[in-house]
Amino acid sequence: MVSIDSALLNLTEAFCRRFQLLTGRTNVWLAFQLTNLSIVVYFVWTGIYFVSSRGIRRVTLALFCGGLMYLLAQTVFKVSIETHETGAYRRVASGYRNPRRVRDAPLRIAFLTLSVVMSFPVAFVYFNAERLSAYISGLAYVSALLSYSLVVLTTVILYLLACDPLPPCAGRVTEWLRSLIPARLPASE
Repeated sequence: MVSIDSALLNLTEAFCRRFQLLTGRTNVWLAFQLTNLSIVVYFVWTGIYFVSSRGIRRVTLALFCGGLMYLLAQTVFKVSIETHETGAYRRVASGYRNPRRVRDAPLRIAFLTLSVVMSFPVAFVYFNAERLSAYISGLAYVSALLSYSLVVLTTVILYLLACDPLPPCAGRVTEWLRSLIPARLPASE
């Protein structure tokens, strides 16, 4: 499993470097955007569960989500993308590799395994939805898909965060778009 993780990490890093050359955006920026997406998916999933639950479960869920929003405001939302990117650029310029490559390997492998293992039941339910409709409600089906999408998003984010960015660059697409916009001429008197 370690060799599969290493191969996927190298593939992800190659993708991130191509993405950075095209757009000028780093793997840190991409991971931050996917983190925001996973937070939205999580709260949609929680909202679906909130609608289908009653009584003390709703109160507990509301308190948990309120606490989670507070923790997110104190951690993830507190530090800007630019600060994380600057730290990554400084580390790469000093010649150090990303410590997450080694440190997060067990977590990446666990989520990768979970992504693969959970894909089979999700695919089974997806392809047999009509036959299973008597046993599984629509909310349960959507909840299962959202749960699986959270696992996959977390796996992708873990791989993105373990990559090293290239030095800052403008990006080919950005330069191409700027070349399409004519330069402003000084106003005539």
